[in-house]
Amino acid sequence: MRLPFGVSRLDSRIGGGAPAGSVVLLADEAGAGARELLYTSAVFNGLAVADPDLFELHYGDLAADAALPEAIHYVSFTANRDELAEEIAYAMDPDIVEAGLEPVTFEDLSPEFFQLSPVPRDWYAGSNQRITDLGADEQRRRDVLEAFADYLDANAAGSLVLVDSLTDLVGTRREELMEWSDIVVTLKGLRRAVRSWGGLLLIHVSQESLSDTELGDLMSSVDGTMLFEWEAGGNERARTMVVQEFRGVLSQLEAEDIVRFETEIGEAGFDVSNVRKIR
Repeated sequence: MRLPFGVSRLDSRIGGGAPAGSVVLLADEAGAGARELLYTSAVFNGLAVADPDLFELHYGDLAADAALPEAIHYVSFTANRDELAEEIAYAMDPDIVEAGLEPVTFEDLSPEFFQLSPVPRDWYAGSNQRITDLGADEQRRRDVLEAFADYLDANAAGSLVLVDSLTDLVGTRREELMEWSDIVVTLKGLRRAVRSWGGLLLIHVSQESLSDTELGDLMSSVDGTMLFEWEAGGNERARTMVVQEFRGVLSQLEAEDIVRFETEIGEAGFDVSNVRKIR
């Protein structure tokens, strides 16, 4: 079974979407499109449930081997639902966004993320009192990776989960608030768990935040990696996407000699505008 990314011209090239049970890393240069793919995936998988007619108008029909996820979860380490919805609406048509986000569940892990930082609690706690409600006998606050894993363990089975963004955790590691090995081991554990859960996990990370070795560590810990880059051509720069080391997907692209996708961002979000083949 395949779970759709929500990008029609991409899904149609790879048999309807990603194989169920996949963890996919979306690594981009700034503004090159990985985060927009994350937004589009959330909105269009939600739109298929909330407004099938609007989904069919912009996406078309699902492939024969594709099925919609049982639920959609958008996990952020630093932002809440309202902030993310506003950001997504800047990138896509607001009417599509409003309908598409209705079935999406947002999980804000900012209390766990900021708890050991010097950021005042009032800045991030809001209505989420997971940290302030800890009892006096609770000496160890939950680590953000533990909270992340607990949420996935409870919700990720059969679901599309979008993680925005691993870059936040990379930054804490640079500030010596988290070990790099903890991030890598967590991804490897997720890779194993998601295969049994049968869902699809998409994780965004900024390439600029990583060394080549660190990017290699992450790529070896997931089922597939999609690199989003800017390519100079003539007087303009073009967004491109390269699919690398993707279980159940890369072999299909190689069979068609596809090496690179040209992409664009429009009112309906992330899209594939052209396919590069080996000449």
